[in-house]
Amino acid sequence: MGPVYAEIELTNGDDLAFVRRNILGKEEVKRMNVSAMVDTGAINMCINENIQEYMQFPLVEHRKFVVATGEVKELPVVDNVIIRFKNRSTTCRAIVLPNDSEVLLGAIPLEDLDVIINARRQELEVNPESPDMALMKLKYHKRVD
Repeated sequence: MGPVYAEIELTNGDDLAFVRRNILGKEEVKRMNVSAMVDTGAINMCINENIQEYMQFPLVEHRKFVVATGEVKELPVVDNVIIRFKNRSTTCRAIVLPNDSEVLLGAIPLEDLDVIINARRQELEVNPESPDMALMKLKYHKRVD
């Protein structure tokens, strides 16, 4: 199976909060459509510096990461990234990769979106077992006193 790509929309969640507070107009919310490589081997969402420059997601920290070459790099991590795929959306953090690196859609946002990879058609799809909305698994135990 070759690489799978998905067309997703990114929205700045901080901008939406400003709209709710009447600080920004709806037309000022930063949005962008991107093609993301669906990467189940990656944990997080990864965007690049060019996307970050336009979207202006809030920086929350810098972290060290071991990249595929084995090199350790310190990279920015941004927050309040809203990802929309078809009728699904999730909010997450994203690692900002250098320059115009490929956008990666990792395991955490994939799980939260409740999507599956159709290997035969090599595309991302909404989970057919829950087509109307994401279905999340939640395990909890009743407290016994």
